[in-house]
Amino acid sequence: MICLAAVSLTMLNGQESSGIRITRLPFNNASSSEISPVIYGDGLIFCSDRRMSGLVERTSFDNRNLYNLFNAARKDTVWLKPAEIKTDRNGLFNNGPLCVSADGKTVYFTSENETGAPSKSRKFRNRSGIFTGDISGSEIVSIRPFKYNNPAWNLGQPSLSRDGKYLYFTSDMPGGSGGSDIYYCELINNDWSEPVNLGSVINSAAADNYPFMHKSGRLYFSSNRQGGTGGLDIYYSARTKEGSWEKPVRLPAPINSTADDFAYAAQDDPVRGFFASNRRRNDDIYEFEVTIIRKESCDSIQQNNYCYEFVEENAVKYDSIPFRYTWKFGDGEEATGSQVIHCFAGPGKYLVELDVVNLVTKEVKAREKSSLLEVQAIEQPYISCPDRAFAGEMLNFSADSTNLPGWDVSRFYWNFQDETVATGKNVNKSYNKPGAYNIQLIVTSKPDAAGSVKETCVSRDITILKRP
Repeated sequence: MICLAAVSLTMLNGQESSGIRITRLPFNNASSSEISPVIYGDGLIFCSDRRMSGLVERTSFDNRNLYNLFNAARKDTVWLKPAEIKTDRNGLFNNGPLCVSADGKTVYFTSENETGAPSKSRKFRNRSGIFTGDISGSEIVSIRPFKYNNPAWNLGQPSLSRDGKYLYFTSDMPGGSGGSDIYYCELINNDWSEPVNLGSVINSAAADNYPFMHKSGRLYFSSNRQGGTGGLDIYYSARTKEGSWEKPVRLPAPINSTADDFAYAAQDDPVRGFFASNRRRNDDIYEFEVTIIRKESCDSIQQNNYCYEFVEENAVKYDSIPFRYTWKFGDGEEATGSQVIHCFAGPGKYLVELDVVNLVTKEVKAREKSSLLEVQAIEQPYISCPDRAFAGEMLNFSADSTNLPGWDVSRFYWNFQDETVATGKNVNKSYNKPGAYNIQLIVTSKPDAAGSVKETCVSRDITILKRP
């Protein structure tokens, strides 16, 4: 059924209307790579292969630039110069990516497994593992290896759930779906359970990595699977009530691009966060801010009613004399009776006339009464849309029937309550998940001569059903 509802935030119509603002952070180094931002206090911990000083470049035994951890503090809106985080592994081994426990005291970070004599051989393939340590100021101490590190495969890129019960990480251990898969271990009786593969919904035949478990329960990760926009793209998923994983959703531009986009990390309020990308050749860290508009409340829906009651008051005075009353409504329709209801097709001006016939004398009084009736629509924006549809079905949302006399409209802004928005009088979109959604249409005028801008907002509900 199609509804016409009167009304008083992944955007859909291009990057300008994406609803996301990104900023390349000022501490990125043009000659090095910065990756894997982790929110730490008011700033970030990140990985970089930058020089430790102007004279010394830190390299491995086979002359590879090594990554180390840095802390970039932010004072108000100003980023301070990053400071190196020291460990006893800084000299010849990579450090990072990492994650930090909720209390800010314990870190889990990636580094090489072998640190002895074999690691110094150019022919030796030193695989990565996960290590735990205590962070104190600008130093990580009391480092110990994760129990499932293995010299035959890689483990890394850890992410700890907020309650500390689940550790997510990436590995290319045997039995996976592709180049690398995402696994988790559960903390049971203060001991980590064996690694569990997240399964084929999350993991693909390609590389799936850089997991980040958000406070909300959403799992963000990166993948170069088919259907993306570039190399690595950032996706998210969450557990269903039944315990399975939802189909991953790719984040919109400008977070994802034709380059590699990865290592997503969001604040508790997920409208702000960070990610890494090589869209400027080297890997850099970007900050994002979701600028989607969602009103706290909008006007209630009002339905247009073009039905009127017409009454001949004199009929009561002459009820002893038989008369016939014929109403002509100016739209080609007629009705007979001293009291009638007529519904007009829509707004307009209609000449309503009343003919009266005395059934005794046969006297006809044409146009005994006449009146020019102006039928008006309610002054409001207007959403035309389905009231229900299936997940994945492409839908049209139209504001063509908006009635705002005197408005010079500058923008029609749609918030679909599924983290997507759009601008335009007519937009197309589909919902990925079943559920009940409240659509908001926000209409804004151009400034008048005094610079004043008018804005009005109304909403309507839509139900998205699971495909049978």
